[in-house]
Amino acid sequence: MKEEKKEISAGSFYDSIARLYNLTFRFNGYGRSIERYLYKKPLALPPGARVLDAGCGTGLLTLAMLKVFDTPIHITALDLSASSLEEAERAIRDHKPSQSRVSFVQANVLELPFPDHTFAMVATSGALEYVPLRDGLGELSRVLVPGGYLLHLPVHPSPFSKLLEVMFRFKAHPPREVAESTSYYFRILEHYRFPPLDPIGWSKTAMLAQKQ
Repeated sequence: MKEEKKEISAGSFYDSIARLYNLTFRFNGYGRSIERYLYKKPLALPPGARVLDAGCGTGLLTLAMLKVFDTPIHITALDLSASSLEEAERAIRDHKPSQSRVSFVQANVLELPFPDHTFAMVATSGALEYVPLRDGLGELSRVLVPGGYLLHLPVHPSPFSKLLEVMFRFKAHPPREVAESTSYYFRILEHYRFPPLDPIGWSKTAMLAQKQ
């Protein structure tokens, strides 16, 4: 119950700052960093593959995938914050036409409203910091098909991340905990550190894993 209240509180908080959050991340270079990473590490997804952006916020990661993946896919952008979803939907509408489809769902990352083995890929950034890590990863694993990919961009604990924790009311998980909890459900393929001068490199890493 305590963690559920924490997640609901996070959703309400992001409802109140969705526009400011969106402006911040539009101009800080995070989106371009993610796009460059995805170009470097292309994943072979079949046409029509279903992809979940779990904790999509205002659509930063969804937009990056739309720009990079040349295979038509169906992205489900999910978040607890209704205002963030509205900002994400607006951003996707403003994006150039794409063969891929995007749908939007308001839901809790610990109680995903999808059957087992629904998605070929799950991407998540800035969501698992609000929940018990192993519980969140377990739910993401549940909805992935066997052999499906997880792309997790965890916040890397640092002096800079401490500021982000205060601003956005979350808690970064220690890297060893992230690795151990991910290994419980997935085979880790890579743990990537963004270049130090890359804007996203100040606070995030990228972990690519595959469901056994």
